[in-house]
Amino acid sequence: MSSIGIPSVSEELEKDLTSGMVRVEELLYSHIQGKYPLVAETSRHLVAAGGKRLRPLLTLITSHLGDPGKSGIVEAAVVCELTHLATLYHDDVMDEALLRRGVESANSKWGNSIAILTGDYLFAKASDLLADLGTEAVRLQARTFERLVIGQIMETQGPEGGQDPLEHYLQVVADKTGSLISTSARYGALLSGARSEIVETVTAFGEQIGVAFQLADDVIDIASSSEDSGKTPGTDLREGVPTLVTLNVLKSNNPADRDLQELLRGPIDSEVVVAQVLEALRTHPALDDSRAQLLQVAQKARLALGPLPICDATAALFSLCETVIERSH
Repeated sequence: MSSIGIPSVSEELEKDLTSGMVRVEELLYSHIQGKYPLVAETSRHLVAAGGKRLRPLLTLITSHLGDPGKSGIVEAAVVCELTHLATLYHDDVMDEALLRRGVESANSKWGNSIAILTGDYLFAKASDLLADLGTEAVRLQARTFERLVIGQIMETQGPEGGQDPLEHYLQVVADKTGSLISTSARYGALLSGARSEIVETVTAFGEQIGVAFQLADDVIDIASSSEDSGKTPGTDLREGVPTLVTLNVLKSNNPADRDLQELLRGPIDSEVVVAQVLEALRTHPALDDSRAQLLQVAQKARLALGPLPICDATAALFSLCETVIERSH
């Protein structure tokens, strides 16, 4: 595994990406500095907690399909990470989460109002960077933000009468996760001056790999006994949030699943029951079904890369597909 977390990356590209991610990190920290100590503290909270930095990394990789030395690429990468971080502050309020990235969530530490306003602050800081990147970049961010909001509303509302809950969930995932990862890939190609067909190709790839990334997290939340996803295993069960695995159980017609299905229809308050449900899910066929569905989406991401030229950046994107799959096993 390379230092950037993607296997089989060429030495030259890894060096460039590592250098680029250092610049991303420096700008990320410096850009959220402010004269109000509490705002600086709350906005640094999740930045300092780390994370995979997948979105800015993807921006840097796709910039190598054009001229990676062009201006605005690092700034766009930081915009994507700031946007992602802002949504996490808001998500944790919506989900009443206690932990995020292995640390106490902002809403637990400072309360819901401060957490929401910190997310708003990060959106504002992202917009400030965007202002220098041109109208096309600003419009792309606005449309991505629209999808993020719609995805959250759809998740909160739940499927409409007669709608397949799994189909509804996959659309939520596409809007809430796929959209920003897709935009991250598009920014790199767009701002590097890559050909229009390359820009469209990485945009389609980003959507699929973004969905695969979330589905892998769904599997990890059940299958892992550690905190691989940055959350306590079973977090979604405690919050009553539907995921790929639980939705696959809920559509089962096996009478033996009825008790488990009843538990999965709402939040689970008892830690004893959470442990029992996790144990049941880890041996349930729905877990393997979910891995198979994840594999299908990752394969779509691979196929989307077909039109790209053969080069180190394309190889890195293929390796990213493998990394997402391996996370869930």
